[in-house]
Amino acid sequence: MATNNHTVVEEFFLQGFSEDLQFQGIFFALFLLLYLMALVGNILILMAICLNPALHTPMYFFLTNLAIVDIIGTSTVLPKLLENLVDKGCIISYGGCMTQLFFLSWVLGAELLLLTVMAYDRFVAICQPLQYHTLMSKPLCALLAGSVWVFGGINSSVHTGLMAQLTFCGSNLIHHFLCEVPTLLLLACGPTYLNNIMIVIADVYFGVVNFFLTMASYAFIIASILRIRSAEGKRRAFSTCSSHLLVVCMYYSTVIYTYILPGFGSSVKNGKVVAILYTAVSPTLNPLIYTLRNKDVKAALRKVFPTFGK
Repeated sequence: MATNNHTVVEEFFLQGFSEDLQFQGIFFALFLLLYLMALVGNILILMAICLNPALHTPMYFFLTNLAIVDIIGTSTVLPKLLENLVDKGCIISYGGCMTQLFFLSWVLGAELLLLTVMAYDRFVAICQPLQYHTLMSKPLCALLAGSVWVFGGINSSVHTGLMAQLTFCGSNLIHHFLCEVPTLLLLACGPTYLNNIMIVIADVYFGVVNFFLTMASYAFIIASILRIRSAEGKRRAFSTCSSHLLVVCMYYSTVIYTYILPGFGSSVKNGKVVAILYTAVSPTLNPLIYTLRNKDVKAALRKVFPTFGK
Protein backbone atom coordinates (compact mmCIF):
# COMPACT_ATOMS: atom_id res chain seq x y z
CA MET A 1 0.00 0.00 0.00
CA ALA A 2 1.45 3.37 -0.99
CA THR A 3 0.90 6.64 0.76
CA ASN A 4 2.72 9.85 -0.16
CA ASN A 5 5.29 7.88 -2.15
CA HIS A 6 6.22 5.86 0.95
CA THR A 7 5.72 2.13 1.48
CA VAL A 8 3.79 1.79 4.71
CA VAL A 9 5.26 -0.88 6.97
CA GLU A 10 2.92 -3.79 7.67
CA GLU A 11 5.49 -6.02 9.34
CA PHE A 12 8.83 -5.60 11.09
CA PHE A 13 12.05 -7.54 10.93
CA LEU A 14 13.60 -8.17 14.35
CA GLN A 15 17.39 -8.02 14.20
CA GLY A 16 17.80 -10.54 16.97
CA PHE A 17 20.03 -10.78 19.99
CA SER A 18 23.32 -11.41 18.18
CA GLU A 19 24.45 -11.45 14.56
CA ASP A 20 27.25 -13.89 15.35
CA LEU A 21 25.89 -17.15 13.91
CA GLN A 22 28.33 -19.42 15.74
CA PHE A 23 26.78 -18.47 19.10
CA GLN A 24 23.12 -18.83 18.04
CA GLY A 25 22.86 -22.38 19.40
CA ILE A 26 24.41 -21.40 22.72
CA PHE A 27 22.08 -18.41 23.10
CA PHE A 28 19.06 -20.56 22.19
CA ALA A 29 19.92 -23.12 24.89
CA LEU A 30 20.62 -20.38 27.45
CA PHE A 31 17.41 -18.43 26.85
CA LEU A 32 15.31 -21.59 26.67
CA LEU A 33 16.73 -22.61 30.05
CA LEU A 34 16.00 -19.16 31.50
CA TYR A 35 12.46 -19.24 30.13
CA LEU A 36 11.72 -22.68 31.57
CA MET A 37 13.27 -21.76 34.92
CA ALA A 38 11.22 -18.55 35.07
CA LEU A 39 8.00 -20.38 34.28
CA VAL A 40 8.63 -23.28 36.66
CA GLY A 41 9.93 -21.06 39.47
CA ASN A 42 7.03 -18.62 39.38
CA ILE A 43 4.42 -21.36 38.98
CA LEU A 44 5.88 -23.10 42.04
CA ILE A 45 5.61 -19.83 43.97
CA LEU A 46 1.95 -19.54 42.98
CA MET A 47 1.21 -23.15 43.92
CA ALA A 48 3.00 -22.93 47.26
CA ILE A 49 1.16 -19.77 48.31
CA CYS A 50 -2.27 -20.72 46.97
CA LEU A 51 -2.23 -24.21 48.48
CA ASN A 52 -0.91 -23.16 51.91
CA PRO A 53 -3.39 -21.16 54.06
CA ALA A 54 -0.54 -20.09 56.36
CA LEU A 55 0.82 -17.97 53.50
CA HIS A 56 -2.45 -16.16 52.82
CA THR A 57 -1.06 -12.89 54.16
CA PRO A 58 -0.56 -9.49 52.47
CA MET A 59 3.15 -10.06 51.79
CA TYR A 60 2.55 -13.34 49.97
CA PHE A 61 -0.55 -11.99 48.24
CA PHE A 62 1.61 -9.35 46.60
CA LEU A 63 4.26 -11.97 45.87
CA THR A 64 1.69 -13.96 43.87
CA ASN A 65 0.98 -10.85 41.84
CA LEU A 66 4.71 -10.43 41.22
CA ALA A 67 4.91 -14.04 40.02
CA ILE A 68 2.01 -13.47 37.60
CA VAL A 69 3.67 -10.30 36.29
CA ASP A 70 6.92 -12.20 35.71
CA ILE A 71 5.16 -15.05 33.90
CA ILE A 72 3.37 -12.64 31.55
CA GLY A 73 6.49 -10.56 30.97
CA THR A 74 8.83 -13.40 30.11
CA SER A 75 6.17 -15.15 27.97
CA THR A 76 5.66 -11.94 26.01
CA VAL A 77 9.30 -11.74 24.91
CA LEU A 78 11.22 -15.01 25.12
CA PRO A 79 9.16 -17.24 22.76
CA LYS A 80 9.69 -14.74 19.93
CA LEU A 81 13.37 -14.42 20.83
CA LEU A 82 13.77 -18.21 20.66
CA GLU A 83 12.05 -18.23 17.27
CA ASN A 84 14.38 -15.45 16.19
CA LEU A 85 17.44 -17.51 17.13
CA VAL A 86 16.17 -20.54 15.21
CA ASP A 87 15.32 -18.52 12.08
CA LYS A 88 18.47 -16.33 12.30
CA GLY A 89 16.27 -13.24 12.51
CA CYS A 90 12.50 -13.27 12.16
CA ILE A 91 9.50 -11.25 11.02
CA ILE A 92 6.83 -9.96 13.37
CA SER A 93 3.57 -8.57 12.04
CA TYR A 94 2.49 -5.02 12.81
CA GLY A 95 -0.31 -6.34 15.03
CA GLY A 96 2.04 -8.77 16.74
CA CYS A 97 4.50 -5.98 17.41
CA MET A 98 1.82 -3.73 18.92
CA THR A 99 0.57 -6.66 21.03
CA GLN A 100 4.07 -7.34 22.35
CA LEU A 101 4.54 -3.63 23.04
CA PHE A 102 1.25 -3.50 24.97
CA PHE A 103 1.92 -6.45 27.25
CA LEU A 104 5.58 -5.56 27.80
CA SER A 105 4.71 -1.97 28.75
CA TRP A 106 1.91 -3.26 30.97
CA VAL A 107 4.06 -5.64 33.01
CA LEU A 108 6.96 -3.17 33.28
CA GLY A 109 4.72 -0.48 34.73
CA ALA A 110 2.82 -2.95 36.92
CA GLU A 111 6.04 -4.37 38.37
CA LEU A 112 7.36 -0.92 39.30
CA LEU A 113 4.07 -0.12 41.06
CA LEU A 114 3.98 -3.54 42.71
CA LEU A 115 7.50 -3.16 44.10
CA THR A 116 6.39 0.13 45.67
CA VAL A 117 3.32 -1.53 47.23
CA MET A 118 5.50 -4.37 48.55
CA ALA A 119 7.90 -1.83 50.07
CA TYR A 120 4.95 -0.14 51.81
CA ASP A 121 3.81 -3.53 53.12
CA ARG A 122 7.26 -4.15 54.64
CA PHE A 123 7.26 -0.61 56.08
CA VAL A 124 3.97 -1.23 57.89
CA ALA A 125 5.10 -4.70 59.06
CA ILE A 126 8.35 -3.42 60.59
CA CYS A 127 7.52 0.14 61.62
CA GLN A 128 3.86 -0.34 62.63
CA PRO A 129 3.69 -4.04 63.63
CA LEU A 130 0.81 -3.63 66.09
CA GLN A 131 -1.39 -1.99 63.44
CA TYR A 132 -0.29 -4.23 60.57
CA HIS A 133 -3.49 -6.27 60.21
CA THR A 134 -5.58 -3.10 60.44
CA LEU A 135 -3.54 -1.05 57.97
CA MET A 136 -3.06 -3.95 55.55
CA SER A 137 -6.62 -5.30 55.57
CA LYS A 138 -7.82 -7.64 52.82
CA PRO A 139 -9.96 -4.95 51.11
CA LEU A 140 -7.00 -2.55 51.04
CA CYS A 141 -4.65 -5.21 49.68
CA ALA A 142 -7.16 -6.06 46.95
CA LEU A 143 -7.51 -2.37 46.13
CA LEU A 144 -3.73 -1.87 45.96
CA ALA A 145 -3.21 -4.93 43.77
CA GLY A 146 -6.10 -3.96 41.51
CA SER A 147 -4.72 -0.45 41.17
CA VAL A 148 -1.35 -1.85 40.14
CA TRP A 149 -2.92 -3.76 37.24
CA VAL A 150 -5.31 -0.96 36.25
CA PHE A 151 -2.74 1.85 36.22
CA GLY A 152 -0.24 -0.38 34.45
CA GLY A 153 -2.89 -1.19 31.84
CA ILE A 154 -3.85 2.46 31.37
CA ASN A 155 -0.21 3.44 30.89
CA SER A 156 0.30 0.64 28.38
CA SER A 157 -2.90 1.51 26.50
CA VAL A 158 -1.81 5.14 26.16
CA HIS A 159 1.63 4.26 24.80
CA THR A 160 0.28 1.57 22.46
CA GLY A 161 -2.53 3.82 21.24
CA LEU A 162 -0.14 6.67 20.48
CA MET A 163 2.25 4.28 18.75
CA ALA A 164 -0.59 2.96 16.59
CA GLN A 165 -1.26 6.54 15.41
CA LEU A 166 2.26 6.85 13.99
CA THR A 167 3.22 6.02 10.43
CA PHE A 168 6.10 3.61 9.91
CA CYS A 169 7.62 3.79 6.47
CA GLY A 170 10.89 3.01 4.77
CA SER A 171 13.07 0.74 6.90
CA ASN A 172 11.25 -1.93 8.89
CA LEU A 173 14.35 -3.26 10.65
CA ILE A 174 14.11 -3.11 14.44
CA HIS A 175 17.61 -3.10 15.91
CA HIS A 176 16.45 -5.23 18.80
CA PHE A 177 14.89 -8.61 19.52
CA LEU A 178 11.61 -7.14 20.79
CA CYS A 179 9.13 -4.34 20.15
CA GLU A 180 9.34 -1.61 22.75
CA VAL A 181 8.70 2.12 22.75
CA PRO A 182 12.26 3.52 22.35
CA THR A 183 13.18 1.27 19.41
CA LEU A 184 9.89 1.73 17.53
CA LEU A 185 10.02 5.52 17.78
CA LEU A 186 13.28 5.40 15.83
CA LEU A 187 11.40 3.95 12.84
CA ALA A 188 8.51 6.43 12.83
CA CYS A 189 8.51 8.87 9.92
CA GLY A 190 5.95 11.21 11.46
CA PRO A 191 6.12 13.58 14.45
CA THR A 192 6.67 11.81 17.78
CA TYR A 193 6.37 14.83 20.07
CA LEU A 194 3.29 13.59 21.94
CA ASN A 195 4.82 10.13 22.34
CA ASN A 196 7.95 11.65 23.87
CA ILE A 197 5.88 13.78 26.23
CA MET A 198 3.98 10.74 27.48
CA ILE A 199 7.23 8.82 27.87
CA VAL A 200 8.61 11.57 30.09
CA ILE A 201 5.40 11.61 32.18
CA ALA A 202 5.50 7.82 32.53
CA ASP A 203 9.20 7.89 33.44
CA VAL A 204 8.54 10.46 36.14
CA TYR A 205 5.55 8.65 37.62
CA PHE A 206 6.51 5.00 37.27
CA GLY A 207 10.25 5.49 37.60
CA VAL A 208 11.14 8.56 39.67
CA VAL A 209 8.09 8.88 41.96
CA ASN A 210 7.83 5.16 42.72
CA PHE A 211 11.59 4.90 43.20
CA PHE A 212 11.58 7.65 45.82
CA LEU A 213 8.49 6.21 47.53
CA THR A 214 10.23 2.83 47.71
CA MET A 215 13.46 4.35 48.99
CA ALA A 216 11.51 6.41 51.55
CA SER A 217 9.86 3.23 52.84
CA TYR A 218 13.25 1.58 53.21
CA ALA A 219 14.74 4.63 54.88
CA PHE A 220 12.09 4.33 57.62
CA ILE A 221 12.56 0.55 57.72
CA ILE A 222 16.34 0.82 58.18
CA ALA A 223 15.93 3.52 60.82
CA SER A 224 13.47 1.29 62.69
CA ILE A 225 15.78 -1.74 62.45
CA LEU A 226 18.72 0.25 63.80
CA ARG A 227 16.67 1.10 66.90
CA ILE A 228 16.28 -2.58 67.72
CA ARG A 229 18.72 -3.39 70.52
CA SER A 230 19.36 -7.09 69.99
CA ALA A 231 21.46 -8.31 67.07
CA GLU A 232 19.07 -11.24 66.56
CA GLY A 233 16.12 -8.87 66.38
CA LYS A 234 17.90 -6.76 63.77
CA ARG A 235 18.74 -9.84 61.73
CA ARG A 236 15.15 -11.10 61.75
CA ALA A 237 13.73 -7.70 60.85
CA PHE A 238 16.17 -7.20 58.00
CA SER A 239 15.61 -10.73 56.66
CA THR A 240 11.93 -9.92 56.06
CA CYS A 241 12.78 -7.13 53.60
CA SER A 242 16.27 -7.90 52.25
CA SER A 243 14.95 -10.12 49.44
CA HIS A 244 12.57 -7.43 48.24
CA LEU A 245 15.27 -4.77 48.43
CA LEU A 246 17.55 -6.90 46.26
CA VAL A 247 14.80 -7.32 43.65
CA VAL A 248 14.10 -3.57 43.71
CA CYS A 249 17.74 -2.65 43.07
CA MET A 250 18.10 -5.19 40.27
CA TYR A 251 14.89 -4.24 38.49
CA TYR A 252 15.21 -0.46 38.73
CA SER A 253 18.78 -0.49 37.41
CA THR A 254 17.70 -2.30 34.21
CA VAL A 255 14.57 -0.24 33.58
CA ILE A 256 16.41 3.05 34.13
CA TYR A 257 19.04 2.01 31.59
CA THR A 258 16.41 1.07 29.00
CA TYR A 259 13.91 3.92 29.30
CA ILE A 260 15.88 6.87 30.66
CA LEU A 261 19.48 6.55 29.44
CA PRO A 262 18.82 6.14 25.67
CA GLY A 263 18.81 9.91 25.44
CA PHE A 264 22.36 9.91 26.78
CA GLY A 265 23.72 7.63 24.06
CA SER A 266 23.51 4.13 25.53
CA SER A 267 24.48 1.53 22.90
CA VAL A 268 22.06 -0.83 21.15
CA LYS A 269 24.19 -3.84 22.10
CA ASN A 270 24.16 -2.94 25.78
CA GLY A 271 20.42 -2.27 25.51
CA LYS A 272 19.85 -5.84 24.35
CA VAL A 273 21.80 -7.24 27.27
CA VAL A 274 19.87 -5.09 29.74
CA ALA A 275 16.55 -6.10 28.13
CA ILE A 276 17.49 -9.73 28.74
CA LEU A 277 18.07 -8.87 32.39
CA TYR A 278 14.55 -7.56 33.00
CA THR A 279 12.68 -9.92 30.64
CA ALA A 280 14.52 -13.18 31.40
CA VAL A 281 17.04 -12.98 34.22
CA SER A 282 14.91 -11.03 36.70
CA PRO A 283 11.81 -13.29 36.35
CA THR A 284 14.13 -16.29 36.80
CA LEU A 285 15.93 -14.92 39.86
CA ASN A 286 12.88 -13.55 41.68
CA PRO A 287 11.53 -16.98 42.73
CA LEU A 288 15.04 -18.07 43.76
CA ILE A 289 15.60 -14.92 45.80
CA TYR A 290 12.30 -15.23 47.63
CA THR A 291 12.47 -19.01 48.22
CA LEU A 292 16.13 -19.41 49.15
CA ARG A 293 15.87 -16.67 51.77
CA ASN A 294 12.36 -17.52 53.01
CA LYS A 295 11.77 -20.45 55.33
CA ASP A 296 7.97 -20.17 55.08
CA VAL A 297 7.96 -20.52 51.29
CA LYS A 298 10.42 -23.43 51.41
CA ALA A 299 8.24 -25.16 54.00
CA ALA A 300 5.16 -24.61 51.84
CA LEU A 301 6.96 -26.04 48.80
CA ARG A 302 7.93 -29.14 50.80
CA LYS A 303 4.23 -29.71 51.55
CA VAL A 304 3.44 -29.58 47.84
CA PHE A 305 6.60 -31.44 46.79
CA PRO A 306 7.95 -33.51 49.71
CA THR A 307 11.37 -33.90 48.06
CA PHE A 308 11.90 -30.13 47.67
CA GLY A 309 15.04 -28.85 49.38
CA LYS A 310 16.32 -32.32 50.28
